[in-house]
Amino acid sequence: MKNIKVLGSGCAKCTKTAELIQKLAAELGVEAAVVKETDAEVIMGYGVMWTPAVVVDELLVHSGSIPTQADITGWLQS
Repeated sequence: MKNIKVLGSGCAKCTKTAELIQKLAAELGVEAAVVKETDAEVIMGYGVMWTPAVVVDELLVHSGSIPTQADITGWLQS
């Protein structure tokens, strides 16, 4: 199972990122626990300056925009 955190303030882009990850995980048949993290201290702990950001299995893989479907698919399949 993939543990995925979407880091951000809860803005529309952060919500869309989480929804997109959940949708693609379901389509690919990948078990993924997607959590939205809004705590600024936690976000800063990952060194994130721009949100939305994505952490997969405790590794920061993306920040600053909504990721592409190709990026998400790669994270889910790796």
